[in-house]
Amino acid sequence: MAIITLTTDFGEKDHFAGAIKGAIYSELEDIKIVDISHYVSPFNICEAAYIIQNAYSSFPKGSIHLIGIDSELSAENKHIAVKLDDHYFICANNGIMSMICTEIVPEKIVEINIHDKVETNFPVLDIFVKVACHIARGGTLDVIGKVINTIKPIKNLNPFVNDEQNQIIGTIIYIDNYGNVVTNIKRKFFESFQKGRAYEVFARNHKFKIIFNKYSDILNYDDDETSKRNLEGKGMVVFNSSGYIEIAVYKSNNSTVGSASTLMGLKTMDTVTINFLNP
Repeated sequence: MAIITLTTDFGEKDHFAGAIKGAIYSELEDIKIVDISHYVSPFNICEAAYIIQNAYSSFPKGSIHLIGIDSELSAENKHIAVKLDDHYFICANNGIMSMICTEIVPEKIVEINIHDKVETNFPVLDIFVKVACHIARGGTLDVIGKVINTIKPIKNLNPFVNDEQNQIIGTIIYIDNYGNVVTNIKRKFFESFQKGRAYEVFARNHKFKIIFNKYSDILNYDDDETSKRNLEGKGMVVFNSSGYIEIAVYKSNNSTVGSASTLMGLKTMDTVTINFLNP
């Protein structure tokens, strides 16, 4: 039996997440349901895209990913089911899938068209669940939708490079639980333009000259005085585990030393600039 994952902005105070699970179990008693997150910021497409992009590939092939973000049906917000990388994704066509689709070409995309058969004002519960269970039973996408070739993009998904190719302008797309801020600049993209040049990273009035490979690289283990290794609260830039450039605070804690978001005043959609210096 397949796995169905859930990613929503519903939180866990209300009945929504529980009702979705109950509806799935009512159709498929032996199904496995895994919560990826119910704490996506409300209607935050970029945040949801980042989470699902970095979570889905850890699941077995054939897994079904139900994404409930900004999913109310309208003339401009249709529902889609996508087969990509041998996984299935069910969501609104609002840009959520564009981050994954820039790196992997979908095998099939259909615009879901079963709405006239189901009366609903809660499409994640009544439409997405039925589609997920249909796929879990071995059903094909052609039965629940018409094939389309394109999906809606997210604005500012890709960083900008100037004509001289000595500057990358990116944006913050995600703030994690530690208050670290993730940009839309991937390591491979950065290195393709760096070409061995020195660089400076700017975020608001903060400047950094080193991008670390991991958080602890900021420590100097050659220093015999361990007290000098206590760098809690020190700002840094790092390639995070998902391959994105991230501005962080070493061992950040919003209730004590603070975080990159709070200490530097950084928020989603803020600009981050990398200037390459002439050799």
